Amino acid sequence: MFDHITIRASDRAASELFYDTVLRTIGMERSGRDEEYTVWNGEFSLAHADDDRPVTRRLHIGFTAPSREHVHQFWRVGTEAGYQDDGEPGPRPQYGPDYYGGFVLDPDGNSAEAVHHGSVRQDGIIDHLWIRVAGVGASRGFYARIAPFGNFILRRDLPERAQFAGKSGTFSVVAGTPTEHLHLAFEAGDDATVDAFHRELTAAGYRDKGAPGERDYHPGYYGAFVLDPDGNNVEIVNHNR
Repeated sequence: MFDHITIRASDRAASELFYDTVLRTIGMERSGRDEEYTVWNGEFSLAHADDDRPVTRRLHIGFTAPSREHVHQFWRVGTEAGYQDDGEPGPRPQYGPDYYGGFVLDPDGNSAEAVHHGSVRQDGIIDHLWIRVAGVGASRGFYARIAPFGNFILRRDLPERAQFAGKSGTFSVVAGTPTEHLHLAFEAGDDATVDAFHRELTAAGYRDKGAPGERDYHPGYYGAFVLDPDGNNVEIVNHNR
């Protein structure tokens, strides 16, 4: 499901230091850096914000941790480095019987969590996202339209939260002051799926952010972009690899 997510930081160097510090404790090292992006494991990246692409705010990211001990290490190292505590390590039975997480805030106030549970991902670094939204119904409808193109389903439908799940992680849209300026990309299996995604979503009235086509990230990269109801940039991409 997840291909990659990108956040924009007010101070790229400060956010790089934060994510290097905490992600290293759960076995995740930086995998690349160029003039624009800093990348961990090809799945999570950050870039400096500017007037056209402002700072990402109010996002929650749950990163996979191999064990409960790793959750404690993530939180301890983060808080000892001076980052703000957002929730001590411990069980969170409201999310699952064996769910265990610890939380700290990044320099722009986004919530980063290390989480371990019985079905934690083995094939990637992002276990889940929580995206705050102005209207759960509107966002549920948007992401339900994307679901067939991004290979995920609506798994839980509650008045204050809708959760979508694929074979690689989950994300929820949650009532609250909206998450801003997130880029979220889902992987497709072919270019025709990318085309169909863009055609259907723009025909339904959602805002175009980039027509289907090749991008210069690598040879064969083929993506299309639309904006969700709160203005976050959502992409379906085929890598043709």
